[in-house]
Amino acid sequence: SVPRDLWVQNPANSGYYTKINAVYPTAAGAVNTNPVAGGNAAAQKVSLITGLNVQYWVTINFTGFRDFINAIGGVDVYVPDSFNACYPKNDNASIDASWIKVQFNKGLQHMDGNTAIEYARAREPLEVCGMGTSENQAELTDFARSARQQLIIQAALSKVKNIGTWPHLYSALNALQHTIYTNLSLADLAEFALHMDLKNAHHIGLSNQNVLVDAVSNDGQDILLPANNNWSAIIDYVKQQLYN
Repeated sequence: SVPRDLWVQNPANSGYYTKINAVYPTAAGAVNTNPVAGGNAAAQKVSLITGLNVQYWVTINFTGFRDFINAIGGVDVYVPDSFNACYPKNDNASIDASWIKVQFNKGLQHMDGNTAIEYARAREPLEVCGMGTSENQAELTDFARSARQQLIIQAALSKVKNIGTWPHLYSALNALQHTIYTNLSLADLAEFALHMDLKNAHHIGLSNQNVLVDAVSNDGQDILLPANNNWSAIIDYVKQQLYN
């Protein structure tokens, strides 16, 4: 996982800096008019930072994610830690800017598409919307969200590999058709999904607990930078974690 607050040059060689989560939309343009350019730019930036040769990428939007989870009958996710949070009632604040309270309790949970998105994205403490005090704010960090998103992907892949899900795959793929972009062929994407084993995979993530430090940009944003501004240390860390 590469945290969204990592401060990088964007576009490349421009002398202008943003958080890394702006690399994709900068290249993709207004209303995602060029998703291929966005995917390529993000892959190139992650390659540069990690030292890995990132050849392939997949993107999916929130609507496709929700519909896909629903099409396969929901997913079973083991929630490692209880937490609660404020969550936008509508993705578009101009339609409805109010909040709802979401609660996730430790243990195995069955989630439909909407619940899975809430679990993957929730990050605002209850204090933000005046609904009380959040019980576990450590779960609301970007690093915790990255871990939760991996749990959702792992659960979805497990469900897809279950033969009982196969009758629903046509509708699931139909849900993805207009919301997924990738530079993989559909055949390679399917083979990749069926062979990927996230349950037994070795997960690593860049954070302020290893090679990154908290910082503030010149315009006042909370950002992350490599410790001692040593970008090579990130590459060394990734190599050590993956291959030693």
